Amino acid sequence: MKPYSTRKWHHPEGYKFLAVWTNAVLLRFLIRKFTKTLPPQEHRTKTQLDDSARSVVSNIEEGYKRPTTSEYLEFLGFSQASLEEIKGLIRQVYQDGFLKSKPHSSLADLGIDLKEVKALLKDSKGNIPLDLLYPPLKSLNSPLSSSNNPKGFAVTLEMFLELINKTDYLFRQTVHSLEQALDKEEALSPYQKWLGRKIAQERKKDQALDKELIETLRKEGKIFTSQGFMDREKAEKLGLPEIEIP
Repeated sequence: MKPYSTRKWHHPEGYKFLAVWTNAVLLRFLIRKFTKTLPPQEHRTKTQLDDSARSVVSNIEEGYKRPTTSEYLEFLGFSQASLEEIKGLIRQVYQDGFLKSKPHSSLADLGIDLKEVKALLKDSKGNIPLDLLYPPLKSLNSPLSSSNNPKGFAVTLEMFLELINKTDYLFRQTVHSLEQALDKEEALSPYQKWLGRKIAQERKKDQALDKELIETLRKEGKIFTSQGFMDREKAEKLGLPEIEIP
């Protein structure tokens, strides 16, 4: 039986406006840079890290397009599991001497401000260009060594763990929010869900008609006051100021 659809999105690539996705993209980028510094005999570790980083991103994307919230949550769970695997592998490569540690180092040392990008995504409300995957990526060319020498690699253990932990926090926030939405969805019958969508559609239609009516009245020289619509000239004589209609 086909699962009842409980989700809708306003943009087919709306996941690009999620802070957790931009963090995941950055993490994958840094891991790809790092795995190029690993010696040939560490090819299995390289493959594991690259695959896990790819999985974190791709499962967010695929889950976002799933028709139900429960399926979306399932794919986010896959992403979280891959993120945890990356955390363990990063610690292993550090223990094996392939990744350096620098106490108190942070992503800010590379000119990366995660809070700034999160605020940009929030304020944009989905209006920033989608070809802008993650602004700080361009600034990484200088701090990151172009050679395959591990000693010249700019990202430290502390930086990786900072990014992983902050991404994990965003995952937990997203999951909590979706679980709350799912609880509300499951409390409604299919008819109630259909009725809710129908009411929302009618409300949207009414708002469009109201806007059209207001524009027509304004063209006729009428304004909205505390006593309703009236001619601007009459309102001025009565001392009634115009009230802006949102």
